[in-house]
Amino acid sequence: MSIFKARVKEFDDALAQDVVDLKELRRLTFNGVPDVQSFRALSWKLLLGYLGPRRSSWTTTLAQKRALYKQFIEELVLPPGHSCNGAGEGDGDGDVAVDSRGVGLQDHPLSEGPESAWNTFFNDNEFLLQIDKDVRRLCPDISFFQQPTEYPCDIVVHSKGEHGRRLHERVVPTVLSSANVERKGLGMTKINLITKRSVETYAAMEDGQEAHWEVVQRILFIYAKLNPGQGYVQGMNEIVGPIYYVMASDPDLSYRAHAEADCFFCFTALMSEIRDFFIKTLDDAEGGIKFMMGLLSNMLKTKDIDIYEHLKSQELHPQYYSFRWLTLLLSQEFPLPDVLRIWDSVFSDEQRFNFLIKICCSMILIQREAILENDFASNVKLLQNYPPIDINVVITHAVSLA
Repeated sequence: MSIFKARVKEFDDALAQDVVDLKELRRLTFNGVPDVQSFRALSWKLLLGYLGPRRSSWTTTLAQKRALYKQFIEELVLPPGHSCNGAGEGDGDGDVAVDSRGVGLQDHPLSEGPESAWNTFFNDNEFLLQIDKDVRRLCPDISFFQQPTEYPCDIVVHSKGEHGRRLHERVVPTVLSSANVERKGLGMTKINLITKRSVETYAAMEDGQEAHWEVVQRILFIYAKLNPGQGYVQGMNEIVGPIYYVMASDPDLSYRAHAEADCFFCFTALMSEIRDFFIKTLDDAEGGIKFMMGLLSNMLKTKDIDIYEHLKSQELHPQYYSFRWLTLLLSQEFPLPDVLRIWDSVFSDEQRFNFLIKICCSMILIQREAILENDFASNVKLLQNYPPIDINVVITHAVSLA
């Protein structure tokens, strides 16, 4: 039996248990998930805590979560006064007509009252504009996100002429550029997004269809609405993208049909672990981004004092390169297939981000000769635009770090 077939059988056996042994699943997933069947999508759902280890609970959990997500769409995405679920008709006795959220239809679109659903609707467009810009440049080196999904959201794409159900209709896209991500409020400092572009455009689909980027836009919008204290921060699109890709590429069509809902809850679970990265006031807290960069710097100092001192003498501080590495879980440094392989190992790590720091440290150590020879400008370019490399070399090196 080939090594690949042996690994497939190991995953098959592990995921077929009545109660999945999470310790064994972590061991298997840490070494990479075979790109067959539903192994990666199912493993991530388990490792992120979306599904519990007991198989008998999966059907109920998925049904409840997917129904809840549909409710989120109806309550948070559809515009006030929409006609979904037969709402919006008065009873003929002088009662105020209401929509499915109980919003009085006398609530005028020009109302500025704090209780006005229309006022909230238009205020949401401020962060929706940023989401719209970001999802339209998601993974620009591949065409996946520009392609139509096989399973569009019916209550959104069949608008029957009702404006605003499709989120991109609510904002007017400006000319898209790959400008640096600047920190604003709770947001990020600078991420220097990669500027590769595929030849296809991120145009919206015709009525009845929607592109994958439109689905991701809806996921991020709902997340922001449900987490008003944090809201949407640039960079979240780079976190949700790989998760959605995995769910929407699931060979099992019964799972793929619910990729949007499953992705939302997996993304929410992951964000609960890394949300401190996206909140400026928590930068110095344990788990904050400055704390994480400090751990990386200390590890580099321990593993190779020469590189550490060289970068220190050049005043090339960790925030110039590792801020993006750590905050976006390396999703901007490597091609998508390599990112998925990295996340297999990161999600398998019970300490979760200890191994991420080791990968980042290995990325520096592997470039030792070049870094020691380079001047400041060359090292900035090297670390901010990491050269192509076999990702397994990086991961193997990271494993070797005690």
